[in-house]
Amino acid sequence: MLVPLAVGLSYAFRDLVLLDPDSGGFVGLDNFRTLAADAAFWNALGNTVTWTVSSVVLQFGLGLVLALLLDVPFRGRGLVQALVFLPWAVPSFLSGLDWAWLFNPVVGPLPHWFVALGLMTTPDNLLSSPDHAIWGPIAANVWWGVPFFAITLLAALQSIPPDLYEAAAMDGAGAVRRFRAITLPFLAPTIAITIMLRTVWIANFADLIVVMTRGGPADSTQILSSYIFTQAFQRLDFGYASAVAAVLLVLLLAYAAVLVTLRQTFLARR
Repeated sequence: MLVPLAVGLSYAFRDLVLLDPDSGGFVGLDNFRTLAADAAFWNALGNTVTWTVSSVVLQFGLGLVLALLLDVPFRGRGLVQALVFLPWAVPSFLSGLDWAWLFNPVVGPLPHWFVALGLMTTPDNLLSSPDHAIWGPIAANVWWGVPFFAITLLAALQSIPPDLYEAAAMDGAGAVRRFRAITLPFLAPTIAITIMLRTVWIANFADLIVVMTRGGPADSTQILSSYIFTQAFQRLDFGYASAVAAVLLVLLLAYAAVLVTLRQTFLARR
């Protein structure tokens, strides 16, 4: 793990263009100076925040709702669980391809449904609109990632002793009070670690965007991880791509450090 990481970071300080035989020399901080003045980088950074925050919030919210529903015994619960967890087993490439077809008005139903609901005036492809295209991959990512939260939160819910709920109910606590006093405190450690992991994964996750939009139209769906892919494997500029990757690494490490610190502070106060 450490050797590829060190080698990759070293590329950020070199002029390394794959098809240029004269490249490879040490350039110091030149790649980072170029990055600081690169409007495409700052646009990708803003898109990364929108992509990551929206995906994590929606995945967590829907995953928590599903976990609470699946924690209640009912006939056919095993089948419903299998159907809920099915998206997590679908390869991300296939998921992105399917959702791209769903948004295509020629073969997909979604544009026509949007017109019927009054959300659109004509059945246009959402992925072709610079103002709204980012929400196509977000929708696909939410569908694909909700099972992760549902699975982990359901496992945490099932570890809570039922006696606690029975005692709270006998004391007159309603459903909302039991959720706030018992469920959330027991789920807090799982919520913290799953949100941290999922945030890091989503920020680094470019598969759906590369498959569905390739960062377009007009870079409206370009995030940092897809921008790294574009620089490295389309423009073959591994030096500049590594500089962008180094910035993303630092940002994610800082985020993880803050979240871990907050979690430890919360546990210490308890």
